[in-house]
Formats: sequence, C-alpha cells, structure tokens
Amino acid sequence: MTFKTAASLRDAVRVVGLDAIVLETDCPYLAPVPHRGERNEPAYAADTARTVAAVLDVDLAEVVARTDANARRIFALEVAA
Repeated sequence: MTFKTAASLRDAVRVVGLDAIVLETDCPYLAPVPHRGERNEPAYAADTARTVAAVLDVDLAEVVARTDANARRIFALEVAA
C-alpha cells in the first residue's frame, strides 16, 4: 500500500472499502514506507493504516476500528474482559 508503485493496491482498497480488509504486516520483510530497508515490525502496520485512511479520505480512528472489527469477525476473536 505504501510503495509508490502500489497504485493497483490503493485502487483495490477504494473498490472493496473498509468492510472487506484487515491490516497485517509482512514481518520481517517488506517494511512500509518510510521504513524501507529496515526489518519490518508489527508497529509499522500503523503506516499502512495511515495510507488506507488517506486513500479513502477517512479518519485514522475509523480505519483502525473497522479493520480491527473485520479481523475479530474473520478470526472469531473475542475482546478479553
């Protein structure tokens, strides 16, 4: 998503929208911009979330909430009490 050559991925996000995506990392490889060349870390998923928010012109908090809900639904995860 964050690579300048990833226009097709950004287009796909526009088509499918927030209800059909989850965020993930390719740890330890393929660190997102601005971390190219570094070992990828789970915390860098925030960079992807910011890119999704910019592509869809929505608040970052909405991206985080909706992709979290999608992951919980897909993987049948429950919130710990």
